[in-house]
Amino acid sequence: MRLTRLHAIFAAALFGATAASAQQPPTEEPGWAKGRPKTEAAQRMAPVPAFPIPTAADKLPTPKFKLPPGFKVETWASGVLDARGLRQGANDVVFVSTLFVGNKVYAIVPKGNARETKTIIDKMEKAAGIEYYKGSLYLATHKQIMRYDNVDTKLDNIGTPTVIYDKLPGGEDHSWKFLRVHNDKLYFPIGAPCNICDPGEYAKIYRMNLDGSGMETVASGVRNTVGFDFDPKTGRLWFTDNGRDWLSEEIPNDELNVVTANNQHFGYPYCHQGNIPDPEFGWGKSCSEFVKPAAFLGPHAGSLGLKFYNGKMFPAKYQGAMFIARHGPWNRTVKYADVSVAWPDGKGGARVEPFMTGFVENNTYLGRPVDFLVLKDGSLLVSDDHAGAIYRISYGK
Repeated sequence: MRLTRLHAIFAAALFGATAASAQQPPTEEPGWAKGRPKTEAAQRMAPVPAFPIPTAADKLPTPKFKLPPGFKVETWASGVLDARGLRQGANDVVFVSTLFVGNKVYAIVPKGNARETKTIIDKMEKAAGIEYYKGSLYLATHKQIMRYDNVDTKLDNIGTPTVIYDKLPGGEDHSWKFLRVHNDKLYFPIGAPCNICDPGEYAKIYRMNLDGSGMETVASGVRNTVGFDFDPKTGRLWFTDNGRDWLSEEIPNDELNVVTANNQHFGYPYCHQGNIPDPEFGWGKSCSEFVKPAAFLGPHAGSLGLKFYNGKMFPAKYQGAMFIARHGPWNRTVKYADVSVAWPDGKGGARVEPFMTGFVENNTYLGRPVDFLVLKDGSLLVSDDHAGAIYRISYGK
């Protein structure tokens, strides 16, 4: 009798646990996983986690980098956790933004023959988008855009910012920002809130006046750009764009694009890399309706920063060229990352080739490039959020 009663109690407990489990809502799939195949290989893939501490200076991959003849690279700064966006202020101060790990903005300040890294903004979620213009530091998180005035004289206490725009949608997927000022307009993206979906007012590049007024659309169908710049010869906006995930390991390519008219549509979510209709959203659409890429940047390349070289140190062939940071794929079995260089062909296209390699060894990331800054002497800085470092590329025979 006792055994029967114990069996009944156990069965009731088991049934109750099963019923409770059945009533719990399923765990919501993160946006980056939408469309992921159920195969074992695909299920093992996930975004590469950022390192919680910077790579030690003597362990950085600097000696392994390869560049064209005549160029050299050195470690310009180490110990800069999560280093991403680069902008230069007055007095040779370099501002550095961060994203998932840092949640801060640094100022790297010359100190004689050395440099000091100061944290000037801290505990600011997704503090990725920065721009320096006429003494002010602009900062965009995923929720708002703000401005710190007279920042050069207040590095020890930059004070409370002026919020110029507080209607950004926030969120997680592709919500971080990139900023450029051009002709007294502030440009920024709002990335798609998913891997693949109907983006609505997302997936666009916008611009506004420097006080936050007059917002207007510059380009649509832009899945996720966190790197763009203006051609100093033509004034046209060029941008990198991250292609959707999970179609296959080899497609679609990331794109290099150029804006040649107001509010052009670059395809997302209907068409990828200019010639692949989306299997879900491409029905009833034709890739011919959308602007073609100027060039392919590689499958799942994680193309980020883009900067036109406007210095004088590099050979003539590089002046007016674009440097592009291919951060490297996470949902692709074979990894790669590099700094590439691209030349506009004058017809809306571009030629792209590798420039600085050595970020991957044994299919493992040693570093991942993000953004660029041309210093006053014409050398080029490259940020690396994976290793927490900044490299300086120079040229000399």
